[in-house]
Amino acid sequence: MYPVNKKWSMDTFLSIRKDVLSSWPTGDDPLLDLTTAINTLKSVPAHKNFALKLVEAKKQGRTMIQPRAGIALLNEHIALLQHLEAAGADFLPSTIDSYTRHNRYQEAEEGIKVSVREGRSLLNGFPAVNHGVLGCKKVLDSINVPIQARHGTPDARLLSEIIHAAGWTSNEGGGISYNIPYAKSIPLADSIVYWQYVDRLAGFYQAHGIAINREPFGPLTGTLVPPSIAIAIGIIEALLAAEQGVKNITLGYGQCGNIIQDVAAIRMLQQMGESYMASHGYKDMVITTVFHQWMGGFPADEAAASGLIGYASSVAALAGATKMITKTVYESIGVPTKDINAMGIRESKLVVSLLKDQKMPPSPRLAEEENLIRREVTCLLDKVLEVGDGDLATGAVKAFEMGIIDVPFAPSKHNYNQILPARDNEGCIRILEFGNVGISEDIKAFHKAKLAERAKTEGREVSFQMTVDDVYAVSDGILIGRPGK
Repeated sequence: MYPVNKKWSMDTFLSIRKDVLSSWPTGDDPLLDLTTAINTLKSVPAHKNFALKLVEAKKQGRTMIQPRAGIALLNEHIALLQHLEAAGADFLPSTIDSYTRHNRYQEAEEGIKVSVREGRSLLNGFPAVNHGVLGCKKVLDSINVPIQARHGTPDARLLSEIIHAAGWTSNEGGGISYNIPYAKSIPLADSIVYWQYVDRLAGFYQAHGIAINREPFGPLTGTLVPPSIAIAIGIIEALLAAEQGVKNITLGYGQCGNIIQDVAAIRMLQQMGESYMASHGYKDMVITTVFHQWMGGFPADEAAASGLIGYASSVAALAGATKMITKTVYESIGVPTKDINAMGIRESKLVVSLLKDQKMPPSPRLAEEENLIRREVTCLLDKVLEVGDGDLATGAVKAFEMGIIDVPFAPSKHNYNQILPARDNEGCIRILEFGNVGISEDIKAFHKAKLAERAKTEGREVSFQMTVDDVYAVSDGILIGRPGK
């Protein structure tokens, strides 16, 4: 059965909520009573409300900084976040561990116990469900900036209940972006319904006067994802969230590498996000953007990695992104220390501060790329609505089944997996193999011509080898994987 994009009744939501809360002991906390949770959220001061701070950043035209971070033990996690706040982070994360992401709470519990015994975190994130509402509230009470749950969870219902009841006012993810790039076998129809629950919860709080931010995960697989694919999925998830009552949405995008293409993509995220909200009848929406620093392979050399971070920060500032997610110079090595993570924050903040009064000026080349992205996204979303007979949720599932939307290199068996990207002669990401992607023939011809131009320059045929070369290029210190470079 296909999901439908219709706002859930409170009776439906509350009926399912009983099962969600009974799935793990921390779901039996009296603090999860909705009236109590409303009062907790209303007591959060404005300067710690994620949604309100994004509104202010958008008004100021600032690019704010947020790192990634999360470890197993509560006090150590708090100390880490306090260290990152002191380094200048405008927003803080709690990156959730992999067991929790797949609802394996018992194994997360064992991970906490072993971490205590070993005296160091043996989980790759913060097990928020296991720490419960009180633990998550202690995290919020210990910092002075807004906090967001960042994870990768196809079924984030219990996690979302706990973090919001603790006063956290932002939650990343969506039924597509936290399934297709993260899971192998979970049906897309299921994860969309799970995230309708998450959005209905956020919409419930919004209806009670509490600003809650929701953020679809823009980078997807983080590897040569064409901007139009990422933007179309972000807008779908934003529209699905808006139907459930969400009012504050941050659309995300992962750096592709060509400055013009990246600036165009962020601008189209903002413009098309607002346009689609208005055309679908959703009023009083706040749409902001987040730029993720390079999500692919990083150079092993720390100086080179630092250069890449500075490059990404420049693009985010020039594009006018509302927020930027930072990386560290240890990206190719392993989990960063708190000092290395703090260094990435300071480096990124310096660059956006230097560029705060500068934006990429209009140009024919920028307008061309914006127009191309606009046309591609429109094609994709029109096809989604067409195959869904006007229903966005139904259309999203069918579009993935048919390959109309296809994410490069995704692990999910529910992804069509026929699309192949490659860079053109300027480093823009184009589509080498289209599969069944729902864009028009004239746009396909443009992509083919751009890749043929590169092939001619390099004296080789257009082939999958271009894709392979491009996947490894940035980690080798170049953008385009040219032969012999």
